[in-house]
Amino acid sequence: MFYGAAVFDPLLIIAQIVSMQSLHYLSLGLLQWLLLGPYGPNYSLYYFFDYHAVNVHKFSGWMVIVSFLANSVAGAGYLCLVVERAKKCLDFTATLYITHLLFCVFHTGMPANLEWWVLQFTGLVIMAVLGEWLCMRREMREIPLSGLNWGNKARQPSK
Repeated sequence: MFYGAAVFDPLLIIAQIVSMQSLHYLSLGLLQWLLLGPYGPNYSLYYFFDYHAVNVHKFSGWMVIVSFLANSVAGAGYLCLVVERAKKCLDFTATLYITHLLFCVFHTGMPANLEWWVLQFTGLVIMAVLGEWLCMRREMREIPLSGLNWGNKARQPSK
């Protein structure tokens, strides 16, 4: 993909948003299944969307916190793969977390738990900052010009 003049492509943006949201919930489900599955038979969407699941006074609450934070790190990698641009990372991360907030509101109601808000804000910051860093590293890589030997030919003395 060439990054010249910005071209507004709504279908690409929607596809990227849907991809990011899908990858977010797939990896969150896997992480929560690994962390919470062995400790209880009642694994459900409660741990995804209910703000009561984020609780620092219970072991399961800590596992939910760890899964959300680890998923933020994974989300930074998804940003690098799906979005590919450092300047768009904050936009896509904010969209992902606002959509998650809407899902939580529809599932349980407006979150009234301070721990939930701190966790979501921390996850947003981790994902956006780490995603921007990964994308900038990718954008700043040297472009390989294999097969071209410009430097050596220019330095050779003429006969």
